Amino acid sequence: MRTLRDIECFLTDMDGVLVHEEVPLPGAADLIERWVMTSRRFLVLTNNSTFTARDLAARLARSGLNIPEENIWTSAMATAAFLKNQPGDKTAFVIGEVGLTTALHEAGFVLTDVDPDFVVLGETRNYSFEAITTAIRLIIDGARFIVTNPDATGPSKDGILPATGAVAAMITAATNRNPYVVGKPNPMMFRSAMNRIEAHSETTAMIGDRMDTDIVAGMEAGLLTALVLTGVTTADDVETYPFRPDLILGGVADLVDLI
Repeated sequence: MRTLRDIECFLTDMDGVLVHEEVPLPGAADLIERWVMTSRRFLVLTNNSTFTARDLAARLARSGLNIPEENIWTSAMATAAFLKNQPGDKTAFVIGEVGLTTALHEAGFVLTDVDPDFVVLGETRNYSFEAITTAIRLIIDGARFIVTNPDATGPSKDGILPATGAVAAMITAATNRNPYVVGKPNPMMFRSAMNRIEAHSETTAMIGDRMDTDIVAGMEAGLLTALVLTGVTTADDVETYPFRPDLILGGVADLVDLI
């Protein structure tokens, strides 16, 4: 049975593991520093497709968590990596923010509303009815429907907001076409992350706070899984699932002295 001593590379969720509402959680800064100082290969994963890795690194730095931008992997970046290897003319109609459009541009895509290969839906603060209508018509005409992440709602200071998954459901209802969703819990996001840092599943661990996304996807990708109880999952919640993580920890502070 694998232990942390066998692990060479780490993937970790961001919210609920390293930060909570942009405030670093206990041990997060020490863990990142340990990984950097020991030259461990690691990536911080997020389903947020709004920001570029550079934007996220800057936001985290302002909160006191210094993560190099090359160690951040977003659902937008995973989506671009997936689509880059798909056949077609590399054209896409995109509903999303700069994190998604930048990732697709860097993957060689041309963004257009004229006969695109793909309709790509990501997170945005301002969903346009006109853009959604265009997406529906393009999908009906044959464009392939891709979604960065399945999250139906997102947080805001005033309460929850409809997010990518909710808008995708509306487009599916209008087109009768289900999207391919790249972000967690799809193991595709984990495999693309491992490819980026040249990691192997047998020597890679996934650290997360959700049994239904981080842990199940890590398990399906063949990774050692570590659940931390600083996010949405409690110890009692674990008992409701038919599978278990390899490790259950109070938080990432418990990991620092184990690696």
